[in-house]
Amino acid sequence: MRSSARSAGVEPTGWVAVCSLCKRKHQTDQGVSMSKIEVKKISITKLKTDAIVNAANEGLRAGGGVCGAIFREAGVRKLTEACNAIGGCKTGHAEITEGFDLPAKYIIHAVGPIWNGGENGEPELLYSAYKSSLDVLMDNGCHSVGFPLISAGIYGYPLKDAWKQAISACRDFIAEHPEYDLNITFAVLDDKIMSMGEKVLADN
Repeated sequence: MRSSARSAGVEPTGWVAVCSLCKRKHQTDQGVSMSKIEVKKISITKLKTDAIVNAANEGLRAGGGVCGAIFREAGVRKLTEACNAIGGCKTGHAEITEGFDLPAKYIIHAVGPIWNGGENGEPELLYSAYKSSLDVLMDNGCHSVGFPLISAGIYGYPLKDAWKQAISACRDFIAEHPEYDLNITFAVLDDKIMSMGEKVLADN
């Protein structure tokens, strides 16, 4: 497994994203990418994707919400040992471990920012958390991934703004790597949050 995130250095001229909701296609010079983004009502721990993303803290410790559920389903002791071996992760970055008892092969641990009014680099850090996750999954040959809505729980990030950063980061990644087919699923359980995500995906 490769844990370090790569910085994207390709400036695309166009791209194709086949979104399950907005159904838009965009032509690239390299051809047609079959990548897609969808929002789905499902527990992230049930996704049978190559990887799922954990909304992690900097210490990579078991927490509440999505993080706690992932640790429980993966196996608390095994995942804790793997995270302790990494030694932590800075906000805006991502690390990878095995998925252990989860259906997913890998867990990517992405640390989003705590919302503090939006004037302390929160948008950039949240965007970076998504992009770092996507870089790590590509480095490890993953072609399907499940995301939670990072920072939107106890970290207090406004929901609509959180969705905008999430969708923007994913679309930018697809644009920068049109040759790399990737299925991105945002796993949510709340109907209101799901509807908001669908709207942001369709409008942007």
